[in-house]
Amino acid sequence: MTSPHTIVFDLDGTLVDTAPDLISALNHVLGREGLPPVPMQSARNMIGAGARKLIERGLEAEGRTVSLADMNRMTADFIAYYADHIAVESRPFEGLEAALDHFAAQGHRLAVCTNKLEWLSKRLLDQLGLSRRFAAICGADTFGVPKPDPTILRETVARAGGQLTASIMVGDAGPDVGVARRAGVPVIGVSFGYTDVPIADLKPDRLIHHMSDLPAAASSLMTA
Repeated sequence: MTSPHTIVFDLDGTLVDTAPDLISALNHVLGREGLPPVPMQSARNMIGAGARKLIERGLEAEGRTVSLADMNRMTADFIAYYADHIAVESRPFEGLEAALDHFAAQGHRLAVCTNKLEWLSKRLLDQLGLSRRFAAICGADTFGVPKPDPTILRETVARAGGQLTASIMVGDAGPDVGVARRAGVPVIGVSFGYTDVPIADLKPDRLIHHMSDLPAAASSLMTA
């Protein structure tokens, strides 16, 4: 039995397949601007840096830029629509809950560290019945900095009651690997998420292709 660790998860593309509802909200906003919808498959890798960046990438795909005022308006519109449709099609990735059960049974703490807004993260996890599993759920606005700033990971671990020296980050994209590296925490990459750079190219300490592989990957880091 290894000592208790804090397992910190990214949210979108790691814990939950949120792409359908995020892209639906993006296409709602683009449609109101008279722009065509972005196809689901090509839009998946636009996700991961927050609502504003998702909208920027959606506009870029159509060769469009907008003023700051218009971007602020579109972002507010996106958030309002998304909040009301946050778990229409979003679902936990297969094998997630069994992995969380494993960690809980081993006495490990679980936390969420995401670039999603905290209240939206909690709303999503509430609606999926997952919030109770996590000792801390922290977003880009919780501490005033997003990933890859190491402050958000350090403070998430502290809020969960853990120690940074006994923590592991789990994520699907550059901000997750970056925040872990800057905080001095090992990182497990998942290959099924949203990233414009293949997660394997970012050299996480472990790489998994299904949530059923997560307990073994985490255990190997704890005992390394």
